[in-house]
Amino acid sequence: MPFTALKHSTFSLALMVLAVSACGGGSPPARLVPLTGDSTNAHTLQPGDVVKVQVFGHDELSGEFPIDENDTLLLPIVGGFSVANMSVQDLRARIRREFGQLYTQSFVAVTPLFRVAVLGEVVHPGLYSVDPTMTVYTVLAQAGGTMRTANEKSMRLIRGGEQLAIPMDPTSLATATLRELGIRSGDQIIVPRKPVGYDTWLIGLQLLNVLLVAYTVFRK
Repeated sequence: MPFTALKHSTFSLALMVLAVSACGGGSPPARLVPLTGDSTNAHTLQPGDVVKVQVFGHDELSGEFPIDENDTLLLPIVGGFSVANMSVQDLRARIRREFGQLYTQSFVAVTPLFRVAVLGEVVHPGLYSVDPTMTVYTVLAQAGGTMRTANEKSMRLIRGGEQLAIPMDPTSLATATLRELGIRSGDQIIVPRKPVGYDTWLIGLQLLNVLLVAYTVFRK
């Protein structure tokens, strides 16, 4: 192969390597849907939510119990009942009343939890049960924190395959609760990879240099 042709093909190969690296963060969803911040949704239990119940002195009655697709919550001894259109405050009163009929001196704590997926450039991606009073940064900490390759400024919130607008400034992420941001069960917090930077281009140029040196050595 002529030297000029080899240089051209080698340079093309290096560009291909850079292009593959550039695709690491993936393309964003096509359509942005603003969060409504509807107060009813923020305070009303939804299918997929998890209810953490602690009955002090009765560990067998305590645990985390999911709300199924029919808005039904199933508790030990109490059985199943509908939580459709029920607020957290109403649920607490209902559970305390139910257990109060069984144990006259029972103390019951009820905490609603969201099931949120944390994916992308985090140490432990997966599905987490989180308190709606947490912040986004607290949720990321539960996932082991972000990796060195993470681009926190471009985090995305995905619901039903669509991207939703969410404040990404550090103040909002550190102080606003998941409920205030409109995040709910089933949502996905995506932490993308940083875009191609100087280091990636440097690696590509080094690869190009290695290929040219190898050609010089083997053509002799």
